[in-house]
Amino acid sequence: MRNSRLFRTVFATLFLTTIFQPGLNAEPPQESQVPKFEVDPSWPKPLPELWVTGEVGGTCVDAQDHVFILNRDNLTADEQRNSQPAPPVVEFDAEGNIVNSWGKRTVRDADGNALARDAQDTLPKRLHACVVDPQGNIWIGGNQDGIIQKYSHDGSKLLLQIGTASHLDTSDGTPTGYAMNSSKTMLNRPASIAIDPTNGDIYVADGYGNRRVVVFDRDGHFLRQWGQQGTVDETLEGKGGVFLDTVHCVAIDQAGLVYVCDRKGDRIEVFDKMGNFKKNIQIQKGTGYVKGLPGSAWWIAFSPDSAQKYMYVADGGNEVIWILDHETGTILSGFGRPGHQPGNFTYLHTFAVDSKGSLITGEVINGRRVQKFKIAGYEPAGNLPHLRTGEPAQRNPGQSAPLD
Repeated sequence: MRNSRLFRTVFATLFLTTIFQPGLNAEPPQESQVPKFEVDPSWPKPLPELWVTGEVGGTCVDAQDHVFILNRDNLTADEQRNSQPAPPVVEFDAEGNIVNSWGKRTVRDADGNALARDAQDTLPKRLHACVVDPQGNIWIGGNQDGIIQKYSHDGSKLLLQIGTASHLDTSDGTPTGYAMNSSKTMLNRPASIAIDPTNGDIYVADGYGNRRVVVFDRDGHFLRQWGQQGTVDETLEGKGGVFLDTVHCVAIDQAGLVYVCDRKGDRIEVFDKMGNFKKNIQIQKGTGYVKGLPGSAWWIAFSPDSAQKYMYVADGGNEVIWILDHETGTILSGFGRPGHQPGNFTYLHTFAVDSKGSLITGEVINGRRVQKFKIAGYEPAGNLPHLRTGEPAQRNPGQSAPLD
């Protein structure tokens, strides 16, 4: 009898610990609480062979919670002397161990300038955004190229390409030409890709140069598009399909709505799949209206619970991840601050969400790293990070914003 009671006590303790341990149960609490995230300093594990990452242009997660990062091999001159660039695509398991890598590196001089691309390199220039589709294939784009590509999970096979490398949807086919915003076969430095899980349609945020969302069928044939260039003088309240500068992300929720980042407009625009405007979700208004500032609506993803209760927004202008109520678009909480220490951000660029609700973030420009944030319980809404106040510094006349 004593052993029986002891067994029941131990079993109940283990059961409750498993059910309520933060991060193991993807379903959030019903009460008005939000996830509390903490950085995992042990993820990823140390890189082998003196590998160093440059800018991390994209992060995505597969069904096994393996993380793919897109590494721009733009090492500094000092890094090139004492290390070597990590491969362009690196795959980590859930514990942060490297399980695969692929892609050819760019040949560079001692100052880091690109001399030539490897003859076997088929990847887009300046890697930007990736997504893993329901079949496990990985889609990749680049914001200095006019293509998106579909690869087998291990990178061994190029399965589909939309667009022609280095031939953009501009008046002369080059990055300096006038953006046409209209081609049915070419893109203009695409920023993000979403795959419709119901039919395989491909949604592309064609947002560097062009200002549109363009949709192709699963075989790469043009279906439709929407979007046009906006100006800072326009009244954006209630207006959709107008993008100030850099259509930086596109995502599809479980209800079939399409969420698009108008980065410099500091808002998420929501559409149905045919491009009919539904609503705006304002992030931090004013962060992107001033010329030269990066904007607050960089990337979005949803929590993995059945209702997708939370929507997460990467704000690279304030170096914060905002936690929103998905249904209403209300900002509930947020975390992050500028800096280089674990848990800080410098040019927070993209992120992905795994099945346990962890966020995997990638940073570009001066950040150049990947971090993993795990759910460490839940807390009441309203814990908002401190943001810088006052007039932001302006760039010198003629100084362009960095391409990220």
